[in-house]
Amino acid sequence: MAETGEPFSCLNAVEIFADLTAQDMAALDRMSPPKLFSSGELVFSQSQPVTALFILKEGRIRIFRVAEDGKTLTIAILEPGAVFGEMLLVGQQMYDNYAEAIEDSIVCQLTAADVEEHFLSNPKIAVKISRLLGQQVARLEDRLTDMALRPLAARTASTLLTLDDAAPRGRFTYTRSVKLTHEQLAGLLGATREATSKTMADFAARGLIRQGRGRITINDIDGLRRISRSTF
Repeated sequence: MAETGEPFSCLNAVEIFADLTAQDMAALDRMSPPKLFSSGELVFSQSQPVTALFILKEGRIRIFRVAEDGKTLTIAILEPGAVFGEMLLVGQQMYDNYAEAIEDSIVCQLTAADVEEHFLSNPKIAVKISRLLGQQVARLEDRLTDMALRPLAARTASTLLTLDDAAPRGRFTYTRSVKLTHEQLAGLLGATREATSKTMADFAARGLIRQGRGRITINDIDGLRRISRSTF
């Protein structure tokens, strides 16, 4: 990890921890040293469950679930600053899920005891953590509803808009670019790679998006919004 001259902290990148005192922040940083996960490495899985709170400092993490037939359903792709994990103390269980680094990622981990001592005693932070982790359950329910009721083009458009909204702006161009392969997008959609690539090629031909190597840029947000609302 490169030296920047600034003390390393996972917590200062996350808005929900803004109510912590500097003393608490420093104490928690000492308890949660950063760990590098290489691309493709699992942060946790069904076979290796971890009761902990994870904070993504750098990179991207995919949260996914594996169905009985072996197909994977991606629940979310997390960007830096995201908080995820299993926290029984706030009613969030992730034992059916997997978390995988989809690029080299730096993650900090806090134990249940750390969270109980420093966070849950603070009602503001406890509510924020509960809400954030609960959103992952809501996203899964939305994915399942989409797969059952909405056509692939609508699901693709909606997912691209959501990812674009969360994507960081370019350092110099200030434009957003979604870093995602067709295979990763297919996992989010619960679709095959072939069907996903065909839909993306159609979007590109219509000028709605521009595709590069593992990157997607939206050219027509309004056009994608119209498609996202379609039911046929």
